[in-house]
Amino acid sequence: MPAQPLDDETIEELVADATAAPSMHNAQPWRFRYRRAARTLTLRAEFDREMPEADPSTRALHVGCGSALLNLRVSASHRGLDTVTSLLPLPTDPAVAAAVHLAGPSGVPAKQADAALAALHPAIRARHTSRCPFYDRVVPDDVRAHLVDAARVEGSELAFLPPEHLEGVLVLIRDAERFDLRDPAGEAERRYWTRDTEAEAPVDGIPDYAFGPTDASGRAINRDFAGADVSPGRERAVFEDRPQLALLRTVRDRPADWLRAGQALERVLLTAVAHGLVASFATQPLEWPELRRLLRDPALGTGHPQMIVRLGYGSEGLSTPRRPVAEVLEIEP
Repeated sequence: MPAQPLDDETIEELVADATAAPSMHNAQPWRFRYRRAARTLTLRAEFDREMPEADPSTRALHVGCGSALLNLRVSASHRGLDTVTSLLPLPTDPAVAAAVHLAGPSGVPAKQADAALAALHPAIRARHTSRCPFYDRVVPDDVRAHLVDAARVEGSELAFLPPEHLEGVLVLIRDAERFDLRDPAGEAERRYWTRDTEAEAPVDGIPDYAFGPTDASGRAINRDFAGADVSPGRERAVFEDRPQLALLRTVRDRPADWLRAGQALERVLLTAVAHGLVASFATQPLEWPELRRLLRDPALGTGHPQMIVRLGYGSEGLSTPRRPVAEVLEIEP
């Protein structure tokens, strides 16, 4: 007997969870299409939301789509739905990032893997990017091991930078930030994706309230979305001297690998939330090819760097806006 159709409300809830994922500059470069008869959700990359200056290859765009895909899988497992996921299922249409078939509850206890995904569901809404200073508290080895395992399950490698390599990576991050400030085209692109909340009620981009404090120490590695602008009344803060950074890598460097990296990234972030951690990103050197190549130093490990994640303990980040589900979901018979 064929499975009964899923009601539209459930599909909307799945997509709402998916779109809580992080994406570069909160561009939310995704769209979903659900076919009732096939019980299949298709995730499409919205290439009109790409960033030709910071992300000309669309690598980061695919990472964002992969993060949304992981959230979708978590949400489905939370609701007792089995999923079968295919990456880039239509070679003739590269915008089709993934297809997820939603099978009905099997009537047997959930597989261990599905139960592990379902357990991450509360973290979806609790996960925010924190651009604030973190406390000087070391992430314990057992928690680090859980984060490494989370990436491995999704086909990627996460490695915390040891002290002997941390300083070199910090130099690359800060060099890239300076390059960004001297790049007029890149600066214009950044401005395009920032939002003045006194002038508008944004549904995407980085709102000014989420910029975080300005750096009073010269140590911060977060991208400063204010750029060279001066924001009156913006808080100044001293950031940690030696942030705890982890490098996320994949063996290959193709669109399918970028999607896997996005799923690994989000699984790491949700696992981090479950262990009381907060996180932010340092993507700047990944956006300059010559600096990204330096991150492939054999001393840092093998593979292609896809994300630098700052992890630790501190203030939770603020929620950033999301596009309405009705804007990104189409339901077909």
